[in-house]
Amino acid sequence: MKQDKSDKKFFLIREDVLPEAMKKTLEAKEMIERGKAESVWEAVQKVDLSRSAFYKYRDTVFPFHTVVKERIITLFFHLEDRSGTLSHLLSVVASSGCNVLTIHQTIPLLGRANVTLSLNVAELATEIDELLTNLRRLEFVDKVEVLSSGA
Repeated sequence: MKQDKSDKKFFLIREDVLPEAMKKTLEAKEMIERGKAESVWEAVQKVDLSRSAFYKYRDTVFPFHTVVKERIITLFFHLEDRSGTLSHLLSVVASSGCNVLTIHQTIPLLGRANVTLSLNVAELATEIDELLTNLRRLEFVDKVEVLSSGA
């Protein structure tokens, strides 16, 4: 049975049981973050990892310390263009305890608009995965992605 993407959960896993590709992805991400590699290509070359493996795992594996200390996330939404959708989305976000730091919305094309929100989740009343599930369930939301987590 295939798991619905809105039902994703997060787990804490010891490093020694992670597949090598995930460990190398973490290493490459750190190199990019610290400026020891200027591009994904350079980072994956240095850690001996394929770019496809890096892109497969980059948004799914994070060092524990970043998940614990960082309280800012950036979410990308693909929304139907109809009256009140952004207002309703922001209402759901606010009622969950998040503080909206930035909003960027594109001009709607073909009945769809892209919205990027940066949120302070320090006062989040639920788990982040529960917030994401609730946002994905909104009838006007076609897509929700976590673009980044960090300050």
